[in-house]
Amino acid sequence: MEANPRSIGRLPAAFLTPGSSSFMDFLADHSPEMLPGNRKLPEGIVEAPHGTTIVAATFPGGVVLAGDRRATMGNMIAQRDIEKVFPADEYSAVGIAGTAGLAVEMVKLFQLELEHFEKVEGATLSLEGKANRLSTMIRGNLGMAMQGLAVVPLFAGWDEGREKGRIFSYDVTGGRSEEHGYAATGSGSIFARGSMKKLYRDDLTEQQATTLVVQALYDAADDDSATGGPDLARRIFPIVTVITEEGFRRLTEAESSDLARSITERRLEQPDGPRAALL
Repeated sequence: MEANPRSIGRLPAAFLTPGSSSFMDFLADHSPEMLPGNRKLPEGIVEAPHGTTIVAATFPGGVVLAGDRRATMGNMIAQRDIEKVFPADEYSAVGIAGTAGLAVEMVKLFQLELEHFEKVEGATLSLEGKANRLSTMIRGNLGMAMQGLAVVPLFAGWDEGREKGRIFSYDVTGGRSEEHGYAATGSGSIFARGSMKKLYRDDLTEQQATTLVVQALYDAADDDSATGGPDLARRIFPIVTVITEEGFRRLTEAESSDLARSITERRLEQPDGPRAALL
């Protein structure tokens, strides 16, 4: 029997009339094998590049999200210039820590999820709703996380309703927590968090907030071999993004370079970084 010429090249009707505003639900119904958590793993130990470290800090006009550029595989440096911070939409961003390949794939799926919702519903999700959607995606990866392929992102954005920047952290089960002031995730997070704890203030300017997160990444790289510091020779610098009521903005290479170089020069005089007041 010959195929109907009118049907050649057309998508099935279900693809043209999705019954849900969730792209994840749509994909689970029609192509579940495309979801990261449903992939079949090879037997034995899986070696894959891991990315760290991600930091974030709020300031009165918004929030800053930044990450170093190193990916490791065991005790080896797998990549020196990996990108770990991505825009989720116009007013939010996500930084990835954990298994790099899965994390990047999850971010792309998250971007599609938000775009799909906006096109179907004609409105954007609230920041709280975006944080919840990401939590669901992480929970769907639990099977792989139990086998060592975990993804633990940091999510930040501008809350239009509350008119302020907010930060959300996650665990491997998808558990979500709102962080206040500053946050860090990844292998160098304990050192980055300690750095920000002593330097953070509620009245930081945008420039001070970007300086704070790069200082924290420098301190993390100082004590954690999986975190990469500014590489002046190769011109590889942290990715720093700012989200305000005007939307998402990534610092240019020149801005990141100037900031990283100024901090590195100061560290020649004070290797351990700026000091916080005792009282």
